[in-house]
Amino acid sequence: MSLPMKAISGLYAVTPDLADTEALLAKTQAALVGGARWLQYRNKVATASLRLQQAAALRKLCRRHGAHLIVNDHVDLAREIGADGLHVGVGDASVTAARAALGPHKIIGASCYDNLRNGVAAAAQGADYLAFGSFFASPIKPDAVRAPLSILAAARQQVTVPLVAIGGITLANARAVIDAGADAIAVISALFDAPDIASAARGFCGLFEDKPA
Repeated sequence: MSLPMKAISGLYAVTPDLADTEALLAKTQAALVGGARWLQYRNKVATASLRLQQAAALRKLCRRHGAHLIVNDHVDLAREIGADGLHVGVGDASVTAARAALGPHKIIGASCYDNLRNGVAAAAQGADYLAFGSFFASPIKPDAVRAPLSILAAARQQVTVPLVAIGGITLANARAVIDAGADAIAVISALFDAPDIASAARGFCGLFEDKPA
């Protein structure tokens, strides 16, 4: 059973591509202990069977910590493991198709990159949050198109759903996207490659404690 749907906010931990499920769970456990309550399972290189194994294990781990699990790209996987939602990007299922497949009570997020028009369209289709970026150079996607910080303020003028910032976000630069209007920050490397993942998670979560409502 999924957790009740709620608005995304704060640290949005996005898993790295790891074939070692035990290592993935250990890293994720540390992020959750550090305060992460939103997790996206993203593995672009795993086989279908490994994705199922990892996603199912992450779902159980998230439940123990009261965290929401969002699956990247794979509608059938999200449905099979009872994930809390799905994140779609260009070339994936549309927001409308994802909603039809998963139902009204799941969280659907959409990557909008540097394209405000795509964000407005996704919100109109029923997306529960919009992700913009890359705002900074990203080791995960070094060739990603860079988005200006101003797109967050522009999006806020046209949509009411939460905005997620992604791309090269670290503890050193996260404040810039939060101040620009991000409700949540999606982090991979600066969290999961940190020497102390729980401490890094606490640092990211702490950035939102004094954020105006």
